[in-house]
Formats: sequence, C-alpha cells, structure tokens
Amino acid sequence: MKAILHNTQNPNEPLKIGEAEKPIPSENEILVKVKATALNRADLLQREGKYPPPKGASEILGLEIAGEVVEVGKSVTKHKVGDDVFGLVGGGGYAEFAVIDEKMAIPKPQYFSFEQAAAIPEVFLTAFQTIFWTFGVTEKNDTSILIHAGASGVGSAAIQICKVLGMKVFVTASKQKHSFCQNLGADVVIDYQNEDFEKIVLEKTEGRGVDFIIDFIGQKYWKQNLNSIATDGKMALLAAMSGAKLENANLAKILLKRIQITGSTLRSRSLDYQRMLNQHFIEFALPLFKTGELKPVVDFIFDWNLVEQAHQYMQNNKNKGKIILSVSL
Repeated sequence: MKAILHNTQNPNEPLKIGEAEKPIPSENEILVKVKATALNRADLLQREGKYPPPKGASEILGLEIAGEVVEVGKSVTKHKVGDDVFGLVGGGGYAEFAVIDEKMAIPKPQYFSFEQAAAIPEVFLTAFQTIFWTFGVTEKNDTSILIHAGASGVGSAAIQICKVLGMKVFVTASKQKHSFCQNLGADVVIDYQNEDFEKIVLEKTEGRGVDFIIDFIGQKYWKQNLNSIATDGKMALLAAMSGAKLENANLAKILLKRIQITGSTLRSRSLDYQRMLNQHFIEFALPLFKTGELKPVVDFIFDWNLVEQAHQYMQNNKNKGKIILSVSL
C-alpha cells in the first residue's frame, strides 16, 4: 500500500510517499481505506525520534483517520464492510489503509465530510478527557477555566466543550487568532505575546483566579499559572512546549492553595481505557455535533502529496484548528 514514510535518524529528510506493508486486522479490528487523516504535534515529535508509538502500534505517523471499512476481523460486530467511520489510532494514519479497534471506530455522520471527521478524534477526546475525567466536570456549572493555546486543535475543542457546560472561558492566543477563539465561545482572549495573562485573569476574577487551567507550554508559564489558579484549583499539563525543567521552583503555593496538578497523555493509555473514554465521548458529543453546538474545526486541507508543507505549516504555528491531509491515490 501507499504510505507517508519518515526517517527518524534524519528528521530533516523530507517526508515522502512510498510503499509499506498493508496492515492485517486482528479479530477485534477493522481495516479502513483512509480518505483523510490529520496532523498532531505528536507527529512532529515522532518524526524527530522523541515520541515513539506505543508497543504494537504502527511506526507510520498519524493518530486520526476517517474512511471506509473494507475488511473486518472475525469477532467484529459493531461495523461492517462499506461503513464510513472515523477514530483515534495509535499510529498508521498517514497511509492508504489503517487498522483500528472496532470500539475506537465511530460511525461517521453523513453531515460530516471525511476531512471534518478526521479533525475530531484526538483533539476532542483529549479535551473531553481533561474536562470530564481529570477535572471532574460533569454538568453545567459556573466555574472558570484558562485554556492556553486556545487556537490549537485541543484548545479549539476545549473552548467548545466548556461553553456547552456553561463555564467562563479565558484563553491565550496570538492577536491574529483572537476573533477565531471568540467565535468558538471564548469569553476573554489574551494576547500572550503582548499581555500578562496572570494580571488579566486576576483582574477579571477579582483576585480569585480560575478554577481550572489546561496548559501545553510548561516551564515558561509555571509561575504565572500557579498565580492565576484559584484555591483548590486543578491544572492539567498536556505538553511542555517551552521546556520541561524547572529551576528554583517554589512548591509552597501548591500546598497553600491546595492545587492539583495532573500530567496526561492519551496515546500511551491502555486500550480498555481508550475504549471507555471513546464510548463516553460518543454519548456526550454526537448529539451536540448533530445540533451544531460542537463542530470540528478545520483550518486547512492539504493533499497528502504536500505533507511536507503541511508539517511546516504546523511547525510555524500558523494553524487555527486542525490541519488535514486528504488521501489521494
């Protein structure tokens, strides 16, 4: 089959379409003819040899797929040949064919294109996991949240979920992405390049701080995050784009404010965990996608022959929402 190949020994070597072995579905898997896949920063890290796929997963890049079922394992009951599905995979999305566990594959609604469907799995599941399972938010409420990188894939999904739940949403984003975040429902958008988010958060909350923080930045925002969060607040660290090491860190504020800090990655979770998360997400989100209260956010669609340009586009932080690869043969 055709697939996008990369060289972990030389990440600067351009990605290229070449030949790879066609995967064979196990008894609980389905084989999907991929029509669209999506970029994630995990792809950039894996390409550099810094984020290897989980044991047993494909070495091919790509965590999200949307396409048509062409073969099913002998124990599969949820899907049949000819069904259109989308979902999260441990790897292998940048390919003509990919396998996915039957319980991780979601039936694609007719009102979504394959490109729109491919924009959903990783970012919405990550946001849903963080808000519902890590923070424990389960119903409408009047709490507040600060979402860093608000225009990113996970950020754009998190804004929408939080607004459905009635939360007051603060986000950080570059100035040119402010209207994008506001249109998704953000209440306060902060220009992280020219404004002090800690100062604005404290002003807007009368010194209390926000109840929750979703952070992808790490080291650079550590002190400001601790100052911006309320007593008994919770923070989820989902990446460390500015660095993972802290020097002269003062833990006193964590103790005094009883802050709960959780680190999380979804890709390394067990299949049983991911299946359960996926099912809870489906029950919550599919009705909201149908009504338009939630929507996939597609920034740009590249033909997969232009994957190198797509990666550069993400590397340069130009995207607002998801970058999609349309698989053409």
